[in-house]
Amino acid sequence: MGSIVLIAAEAPVAEPVFISGQGGYHTYRIPALVVSKAGTLLAFCEGRKTGRGDHGDLDLLLKRSTNNGATWGAQQLIHEEGGNAKITIGNPCPVVDRSTGHIWLAFSRDNRAVFITHSEDDGKSWAKPLDISKSVTVSTWTWVATGPGNGIQLAQGKHAGRLVLPCDHRRGGRDAYNTNGHSHAMYSDDHGRTWQIGKATDPGMNECAVAELADGRLSLNMRSYRGKNQRAVAMSEDGGATWGPSVDAPVLVEPVCQASYIRVGTPGDAADNRVLFSNPAGTKREKLTVRLSADGGKSWPVARVLHAGPAAYSNLAMLSGGDVGCLYECGKKDAYETITFARFTLDWLKAGKPGE
Repeated sequence: MGSIVLIAAEAPVAEPVFISGQGGYHTYRIPALVVSKAGTLLAFCEGRKTGRGDHGDLDLLLKRSTNNGATWGAQQLIHEEGGNAKITIGNPCPVVDRSTGHIWLAFSRDNRAVFITHSEDDGKSWAKPLDISKSVTVSTWTWVATGPGNGIQLAQGKHAGRLVLPCDHRRGGRDAYNTNGHSHAMYSDDHGRTWQIGKATDPGMNECAVAELADGRLSLNMRSYRGKNQRAVAMSEDGGATWGPSVDAPVLVEPVCQASYIRVGTPGDAADNRVLFSNPAGTKREKLTVRLSADGGKSWPVARVLHAGPAAYSNLAMLSGGDVGCLYECGKKDAYETITFARFTLDWLKAGKPGE
């Protein structure tokens, strides 16, 4: 089932990549999407064996496309542990190193440990995952998650080449995100060989997405537990090592959910400060909306609904040829029936009216 009907040459084309109940898994959740140096699309997700819950027997999966998402290859199992044991492997956060072509993939184990793996053959095979928790977690944390969604490689300034992955952590109980939840970044300055963590943001923050703006600053767009049903944004002038105040973003309405945030322009192009954002724009997990900003997220004059029905997590990517790809959770009756991939043009997006 596709979530968009093809009605014009430039209208989005959408087809499911993962369908819950098929391929050996009860539910597929938590999409992550990157485009390799060779132009291959890599669609990651969690395969949840016996139910929809965030914890249990969860595996890390991948499908690849070499034709901009027109077709997808076979489902690949990247990592699982313990057979049917209730070990939670998830929160995929991939990043592409444009200098080496290697694809790095961070993920969490039971939301207590952080692992990293990588591929040197365009995602066809993956190295044995390494536990890097000692370098990228703190003993007082009670929760840690990578991404979910894409990381970035910096293109400007003294930190050019740095790989940056958005993450979050918690220091208290699950009901204490408003006081003990924080976003942060982990990063590598040696092409993925070693990793370290930056400082935490203000409290009340959670899953986040990062983009490098035209002036070289990093913008961290965060799921917020401030009770306002809107995103928050923090800025970094040191490549993600530290973050300024978390500022509310009233235009970016959310039901407290993950979102995607990417740069449109060519990295390092100071004249192009366009960014894209996607999330279920409301107080419920529905109406997946894509927005375009021409000024690095200061204003969002362009918005268009990609899926009007139930929808949740998403990840955007710029495709070869200039189109936009979006991998997102959606369905007819609930948001977790499929993980669907849609391809659309910036012209289609700009032709819409806010909320259309």
